[in-house]
Amino acid sequence: MEMHQIRYFLALCDHGNFTRAAQFAYVSQPSLTQAIKKLEDELGGELFLRDRSGCQLTSLGRLVEPNLRKIFNETLATKAEAVRFTHLHTIPLRIGVMTTIGAQRLSPFFARYQQEYPQIELELLVESETLLLKQLESGLLDLVISAPTQLLGQPYQSTLLYQERYVIAFSPAHRFNQLTKIELKDIQSEPYLDRLNCEMREKMKSLCQDREINLYASYRSNSEEWIVNMVRAGLGVALIPEYTLAKNADDVNYRYLSDPSISRQIYAIYAPQLLKKNELKTLIASLSCGL
Repeated sequence: MEMHQIRYFLALCDHGNFTRAAQFAYVSQPSLTQAIKKLEDELGGELFLRDRSGCQLTSLGRLVEPNLRKIFNETLATKAEAVRFTHLHTIPLRIGVMTTIGAQRLSPFFARYQQEYPQIELELLVESETLLLKQLESGLLDLVISAPTQLLGQPYQSTLLYQERYVIAFSPAHRFNQLTKIELKDIQSEPYLDRLNCEMREKMKSLCQDREINLYASYRSNSEEWIVNMVRAGLGVALIPEYTLAKNADDVNYRYLSDPSISRQIYAIYAPQLLKKNELKTLIASLSCGL
């Protein structure tokens, strides 16, 4: 299987007609037809059903299309990175950020970092911690910024970046505006907005059980943005990491949870062998000092 065969196959998938696919791929129609035939012979069956109106994928074609498209896109990405490195002399660093970590604390740092090191590109991927660690293990990421409930062992190394307290967020019209401090027991009389991705959910359940507090979750979401917007709309209150909220925002108010005080620690997680990349060493050193 050769890359031009995959390219012609995808052109035919996208355009549904041999003539248009050949025009799109900048190749003659006989050459495209021959390449598709060779690909079909190699894969052991027809990939397209031909008729007067054009062509459609067979069951075999539908089966292989996602993988062939993935191979093609990854090849393009690899070539683009190679060109960028050799011609533009830029070095991309891939950083995974856990979904519940807000941009407020990290964004200014990354802005300063790129001013100081303009030759280094940063690519940010926001995902769940589980998925990010899998990608770190497979080498698709250089660094993960996360809030693990317990420190990870080998083969990972963790550097503490900062500590973040949890706050109770509420709308400007909410009665909590009249309070100078808010305790956990104060929340049980309010509609509670449950953050499904919160790494502190089990700890919160345990705290509530110990204090015989029942939080009624009127809404649940795995999106931090949706939770904040529901708070803004006055649908309830939420327990949120402080840097999830925009600084000086006047449409969402908050108080630090006073009893009990809850916080989490944010770490940079990486595999020690990756420190051979000098640019990664620079980033980790800058993170640990700059935050």
